[in-house]
Parts: sequence; C-alpha cells; structure tokens
Amino acid sequence: MWIISGSLIKNYVFDYRPQIRVYQSDKKVIAKLAAHDTHFSFGENLGASDCDVPIERFHWLSTRQPVVLSLWDNLYEVEGKVYTTIATWCNKGNDITYRGEKFYWSKDREFKKFLDLPRLRPLKFEIATAMSEEVHRLLSGHGWDHVNQVDISKSINSYRNYIQCSRGEFTVAKDQNIRLRSGWFSDRSACYLAAGRPVITQETGFSKFLPTGKGLFTFSTIDDVLAAVDEIESDYKGNCRAAREIAEEYFAAEKVLDSLMNRAGF
Repeated sequence: MWIISGSLIKNYVFDYRPQIRVYQSDKKVIAKLAAHDTHFSFGENLGASDCDVPIERFHWLSTRQPVVLSLWDNLYEVEGKVYTTIATWCNKGNDITYRGEKFYWSKDREFKKFLDLPRLRPLKFEIATAMSEEVHRLLSGHGWDHVNQVDISKSINSYRNYIQCSRGEFTVAKDQNIRLRSGWFSDRSACYLAAGRPVITQETGFSKFLPTGKGLFTFSTIDDVLAAVDEIESDYKGNCRAAREIAEEYFAAEKVLDSLMNRAGF
C-alpha cells in the first residue's frame, strides 16, 4: 500500500496485515495509519463486494505499479523460447489468521498445483528463484528449468534482459491475494507487459480492471492456463503487441502518477 502524508510518500509492502490488524483493533497499526491523510493500495478491488479484505476506519484509494515504458522498449528481434518468472519460492512469517482461517503468503503452495504444465505442452517453462536441492529435484522431475534469481536480479540490466528475452511470463499469485480477491497485480508482470511479453497470471480480481484475453491472461485452473498458452502460441506476435498496449494504457508512469498525485490533492 501507499500512504501519502503532506509532501512525503512512504512505501509499504501490500500484504493485508495492516487492514486486518485494524479490523482486529491493533492500536499500534491504527496509530501509524492515522498519522497519514491519504492512503493508496495496489489492491484495486479493495472495498468491492467480492473482496474479503476488511476495510475499517480508513479510506483506501487504488493505484497501479508505475512503469517507465522507455526503459522497457524491447529491441530484441528474436522470439523468446522460454516462459519464465522471477519469484521467491518460499516465504515464511507472513501468513495470517483471519476470521478463523489461515491465509498463506508463499508462492510454492500455488506453483505445486501447476507442476504438470511442462508435461502438458511441448514448451519450456523456467523459474528464476533460490531453492533447496529437494525443491530443485521436484521441479526438474516435472520438466521445469531453473536459474538462480540472485544472478538475474543483481542488476537492473540483467533483470530487464531476462524479461525481454523470455517468451512470456507464467506465474502464480499468493494465497492471500487469491482467496481475499484483493485485485493485486505484480510489478514484475507489468514489466513483462511493457517489454511486449505476454503474461499468464493467477486471478486475484484484477481482471475487473485490466483487459484480459489477448496479451494478458488470468487463470484459476490448469485448463485456463493451457487455453492461454494455446492462444499465445496461435498468434505470438499479436499477443506481444497486445501486451505492450496494455502496459501503455494502464501502467505508463506518467498516467499512473498523475492520477495518484491528483487524487492526493497535490
């Protein structure tokens, strides 16, 4: 979430715990939020009838990940051969209990539901992440390639080149985003779109706000994923163009920040 106060912009990770802690009457969190006058969140679905994130005491405005498009102009003529993503395989310590249910903050739980993807389509799929030898064997056994995320993320150029040279992104969301239907969308996926690379990502409610079906695809089941892959492969260049057009319309920094600053009253 973004919290704006006066001329100071302070960035917090959007993980729902502040809102849930407000719901649970956490005085420290309430005091921190109350010190700011305008509150923004990357969860565009907050407050909607199908979103289960509690909205108590504070008014949240939605915003998106701003992308400087010129930094992502893709000059590579070759079509990428591998669907990739960059992720932390296992996060610990950020799970939450809310209304008697446990909600998880780790992508491995979702990736394991789609391990058979490389077996179902004759294409290459790769995850850039740090993992144990046991997890490496699990992924390799299901046909996944693997590279170390530290090598990819150690510089802006290596991170950008990895995305630009990918065929597209296949990724999952975190359980908290999925079941609470926050409408959250990844900044990394926004960069894939800006690079003209199609994105297949798990539904969190964001499809209410972003166009899907060409260049950007949402899924809940493995059949949804396979349909998205087939569509991309049937018109790869068209889906690359559509991905870039989505980035230009919905994530361009000048549009996102202009809206954010205007609504904050600057």
